[in-house]
Amino acid sequence: MKSRYVSALAFLLLGLVALAGAGDQKSSPATQSAMSKQTRMELIGSFNSELVYIRSVFPMGKKGLTLKDGKISPSGEDLQHLIAMWGPAVKPGDQAMISAVVIKDDRIHFEINGGPVRKKKWYQRIQISGGSDRSAPLTPSDSDANPRGSYVDLMFDRYVPDLTAQQLKDLLRPVFDFDSKSPLEAYLDTVPLKVKEAIKNHQVLVGMNRDMVIYAKGRPPGKEREKDGDVEYEEWIYGQPPQDVEFVRFVGDEVVRVETMKVGGEKIVRTEKEVSLEPQPSTAKSEEPRPPNAPSLRRPGEPVDTSVPTKVPSATPQPPLSSPPSQAPPSVPTPDPGTGQIPH
Repeated sequence: MKSRYVSALAFLLLGLVALAGAGDQKSSPATQSAMSKQTRMELIGSFNSELVYIRSVFPMGKKGLTLKDGKISPSGEDLQHLIAMWGPAVKPGDQAMISAVVIKDDRIHFEINGGPVRKKKWYQRIQISGGSDRSAPLTPSDSDANPRGSYVDLMFDRYVPDLTAQQLKDLLRPVFDFDSKSPLEAYLDTVPLKVKEAIKNHQVLVGMNRDMVIYAKGRPPGKEREKDGDVEYEEWIYGQPPQDVEFVRFVGDEVVRVETMKVGGEKIVRTEKEVSLEPQPSTAKSEEPRPPNAPSLRRPGEPVDTSVPTKVPSATPQPPLSSPPSQAPPSVPTPDPGTGQIPH
């Protein structure tokens, strides 16, 4: 009888442990279910047609941006190459509209300003055929149907989890600004601190780009295009006598010289670079910290080899230890200065 009570008690304890484990497993974020249909409908309705300020440059063309774990790709030199080829769709500080939200298996696709592919209305696809086997659209295409559109894909590991609207806004923070009240406020949040202070004080620094100068000083009342040797430059002129006059010189998109003519006749010229805006190369991925749960080929329990090799093998062959005996160079006959011929 006693053993029967012990068995029943043990069975009850096992049941309680199983229920506790199931409760822990249910609350674990790793086992959360994917986004529900109701949440999908609410998020699409909340973000579709939303006006946002842009925090990162978007390239034109069919290739947009990808955002995962707070990191944007392409970035650095790769992004600058796309901008140089196709131009920017939108830049930091611009206002754009989220024109489409599509929730897929492992990502949420956000299109801005109509997306990268021009879409036609149904009546623009209607064509009228004539007797000469030629067809023409019933109405002309609207050139503004999809101006400067692009997209960003917000990526997840396996599936899109249940998210609130605020959580989704926080994940989109590197590309979209939902909180700023003006383009200037949105733009200042994307530039280095030194540039931010200069713009607030209406100052121009050598190394700024055109957008920064416009935010700092406004659009110039006068411009001049000149050439210094083979280098073409553009000079923006701010102010008129008897006030201070400032000449801001651009080569390409960069300020290379700032000249200020004071009222008293003093001339101040600055050409030393005061701020650097060079993009960081996106290929330098080895410097990023390794995630603690990143996949590895090591067996469980195998220690990590953190030693640094003292000698790096080189493919360049090393010179021999002893140099061969030097040989006198062969004598070269010199031409006769009178006749200019080489004697035999």
